[in-house]
Amino acid sequence: MSDLFQSAGLEADAPRPLADRLRPQKLSDVAGQDHLIGAEGPIGRMLASGRLASMILWGPPGVGKTTIARLIADHADMEFVQLSAVFSGVKDLREAFAAAKSRRATGQGTLLFVDEIHRFNRAQQDGFLPFVEEGIVTLIGATTENPSFELNSALLSRSQVFVLKRLSDEAMTQMLDSAAKEIGKPLPVTKDGRAALIGFADGDGRYLLNLTEEIFALAPDRPLDAKGVAEVLQKRAPAYDKGQDAHYNLVSALHKSIRGSDPDAALYWFCRMLDGGEDPLYIARRLIRLASEDIGLADPLALMIANEAMNTYRFLGSPEGELAIAHAVVHMATAPKSNAVYTAYKSAMRAAKETGSLMPPAHILNAPTQLMKDIGYGAGYAYDHDTEHGFSGQNYFPDDMERQQFYAPKGEGREAAIKERLQRWSKLRETR
Repeated sequence: MSDLFQSAGLEADAPRPLADRLRPQKLSDVAGQDHLIGAEGPIGRMLASGRLASMILWGPPGVGKTTIARLIADHADMEFVQLSAVFSGVKDLREAFAAAKSRRATGQGTLLFVDEIHRFNRAQQDGFLPFVEEGIVTLIGATTENPSFELNSALLSRSQVFVLKRLSDEAMTQMLDSAAKEIGKPLPVTKDGRAALIGFADGDGRYLLNLTEEIFALAPDRPLDAKGVAEVLQKRAPAYDKGQDAHYNLVSALHKSIRGSDPDAALYWFCRMLDGGEDPLYIARRLIRLASEDIGLADPLALMIANEAMNTYRFLGSPEGELAIAHAVVHMATAPKSNAVYTAYKSAMRAAKETGSLMPPAHILNAPTQLMKDIGYGAGYAYDHDTEHGFSGQNYFPDDMERQQFYAPKGEGREAAIKERLQRWSKLRETR
């Protein structure tokens, strides 16, 4: 560790942040990632077998990506080289690869750790491939973004992707205990203040220790309760980027909670999106789509309520307008569900593309001219209102196309009556 500080121009005994002083010295000390680095985890098994592959560590900030990479290098007795895609360019990569090639000639392996690897463009990412394939470097990339979207498929195919978890309350409690031991005195917070501090950190261990150091530095004259912690610490914005992975994850959670008829979960994800700064009109538009796709004719009122929620928000603005959208969320979560129209629409579209040139049957064509009447347009058409039961049972599909059923109501909500009516019409059609 002293080498690290000397390379940064600092003496080994220079003041160091608490988060760095508590940086784990062996893999077993890393909190919250046993599913990867434990004896039965994939990284743990890899190290036990002496076989180290390139990997991508994907997870939120402050969960130990850099620490794990450094400790893997120590365990494997490899030279640890760290680059950041934010500050490094092609020149830095070339120098790192050249140095790794020289080390390899002397039998020394190189673990190249690239933080925020998703920030390298596609061409730069491709530049890693020959050095990874030849074994000149073992690559460990760290990213907070979904590798499926941000990294080249060629690079992904040569690496294993491991997902690091957001730190649990239990793991962060252990970190607070370690911090108090390192400082040499109890953390000056009450039980609920401690819980509030953990909540402020939002699963980020590094941020938790920075907040803890700030509280120690304040040296309050009495332990801080939850309100006191909130007053002295500024709550950071939730880890939510409207253009990135967290955005789509929360949209999906809201959608599936409503589809799954869970109003409480739906309201939670709705509020998470609002708290993260999402545009309420975006949420309202998603609800309108959802009303058509997942509720449909089981409760046609849902589409009207979703539209009115959007219009109400436009009229009232924030914060009053969000309540109207909350009404729509709860109504839709508690409504009967049917995707029958959505499914029917997709099936009918496929059939339309396959049979796009077929003409309607002649008896349902209008005949505004005598010539059209002479060639059979409109001949034999039955006016449904004048028939028994108000249903003629005539064929409305093209003559060269067999009748198909696209719409199959589920029988939920209003569709129960629709299903019964369609079944009665089907029987009448068969008799005629």
